[in-house]
Formats: sequence, structure tokens, C-alpha cells
Amino acid sequence: MKLGVFTVLFANKNFEEMLDYVKNAGLTMVEIGTGGYPGSNHCPIDELLESEELRNQYLQKVTERGLEISAFSCHGNPLSPDKKFAEESHQAFVKSVKLASLMGVPVVNCFSGVAGDHEEAKYPNWPVAPWPNEFGDVLKWQWEEKLIPYWKEWGRFAQDHQVKIGLELHGGFLVHTPYTLLKLREETCEAIGANLDPSHLWWQGIDPVAAIKILGKAGAIHHFHAKDTYIDQDNVNMYGLTDMQPYGEVQTRAWTFRSVGCGHSLQEWSDMISALRTYGYDYVVSIEHEDPLMSIEEGFARAVKNLSDINIKEKPSVMWWV
Repeated sequence: MKLGVFTVLFANKNFEEMLDYVKNAGLTMVEIGTGGYPGSNHCPIDELLESEELRNQYLQKVTERGLEISAFSCHGNPLSPDKKFAEESHQAFVKSVKLASLMGVPVVNCFSGVAGDHEEAKYPNWPVAPWPNEFGDVLKWQWEEKLIPYWKEWGRFAQDHQVKIGLELHGGFLVHTPYTLLKLREETCEAIGANLDPSHLWWQGIDPVAAIKILGKAGAIHHFHAKDTYIDQDNVNMYGLTDMQPYGEVQTRAWTFRSVGCGHSLQEWSDMISALRTYGYDYVVSIEHEDPLMSIEEGFARAVKNLSDINIKEKPSVMWWV
């Protein structure tokens, strides 16, 4: 597998400075933000869509440094009751797929989205319990009237453009577990898969290795994010895993995002890398840094070092011992 980074953490650097920084760190892939929550600091998407010459120049800057683009990422909420934001998220997705198709980028990462509780809702609604029964009614309406119709149409759009969709299994959105990912995939098409991020699995109580086995058997892992989570059991006992405190309240939060190896052991990370290889994934491990206790530089460097020590880079040898 190849190591890469989600480059939004280097938004203060221009495109070429960012590429040089990534190359000097010893990585070989970059995941580029193209809109939505990640922004598009390193990708003038409208200009690139309009000009083949600019696309060639852009790609040359990447490839001449020995790098590849692992994915374009445009996380937003295309199902949002906020019609303006929903349309912005949708357009970012459509443009990202078109650009990925033109530039040979195989994956576009995003969120599944979450709707409100009825057509005139003002805010998103994420049901997490089957009772009172209204919650189940809301969830059924969201899936049948919003989620499935949207991704049936736009999953097919991506498929027609030979682009895979990496949905991040993120709490707050309708696709947030292996089950919900596979359910949507079954209802739509195989362009739908996971941008699997173990940090969001841990705080939901899901074992990432088990999730890799489940999704890997289905061929449903399209991209992989490397971000850790520290679970503070004392704070879990107070606030539960659906802790609504701001991320900055590290002393009292039930869980906190950490750089790779600062929330779970390198043995656990090694087990994930081995599981990815075992169950058919051999693409990128893309570092995402959102550690509130470390600077960008230190958190990134820690992740690079720890992943470099455990990554499986080469194809397996012939089993010479049997």
C-alpha cells in the first residue's frame, strides 16, 4: 500500500509548496479537497474543468514529484434541508466526479448526507434510536425519499464516469456503519463504497479490523483514512459516546481525535494494515490530521513515522516455505 495525506491541513501553503512538503515527508499520494467542508484551496476546480492545458499542467506538478492523486474530496451534505448548502454540496460532488474522470483520479470522497424529518424541515435530523416510534418513521422516510433516490441517480452518474465514490462512515450522516454502507450499496450500485476511517468507527464502538473484514469481503473499500481516536472511559461514563461537547474540550470529552498511534497501539494499526491486505485492499492509506494536542507539523510527522514502520508496501512473495 501507498502512504498519502489529505492535504487540507496544509491550506496555508500554496499548491507547489504543499506538494514539496509531502514529497519531502516520504509520501507518494495526495488527497485533494475540491469543495464542501474541506474547501478547495489546492484545486481551482472550475478552471481545471474548463482547460485541458491547465489540467495537464496541474497533473505534471504532481507527477514530476513522484506523487499521485489518490482522491478528490468534497465532503458536504447534498440532502440538507438547507437548500442552498445542499445544492453547493451537490455541485461540488458533480464537479469533482467530472474532474476525476478527466484527470484519471479513481475516487471521489464525500458524505452520504442526512436529511431533515420532513419536506419543510429547517435542520438535519439524525435518528439514533428506534423508539419513540417517530424516530423510526423519520429514518424510513429519509432513506426511501431522500438517500436512496439521490444515490441511485448520482451513483450511476459516477459509475458512468468510471469514478468510485468513497463515503466516509461518519456519525451524523445516514451512512455511518458497515451495515448502512452495504445497505445503500445494495439499493444503488457498486460505485458506492467506503472511505474507511477507523477514528469514526472507534467512537461508535465498532472494531475497525472487523469492519475491514466485512467491507473487504464485499469489495466495498474504495479509500482509507488514517486517523486515531482516544477513548477516555472516565468521560464516557459521564457523557456517553454521543458526547456533544466541542472538540476543544479535551479534558472532559468522551473521545478525542488523535494522530496515528496516540489513541490506539501500533499493534492495532498493524492489524488493520494486515486486514486491508488480507481482504483485497491495496491502495492508499491517507493521513488525516485533526489532533487538538499537536501542531500540524508534529501530528503529521508522528503519523508518517508510525505508519511507515507498519505499512506493507510490497506485493507478497511466493510461499517459498510450502
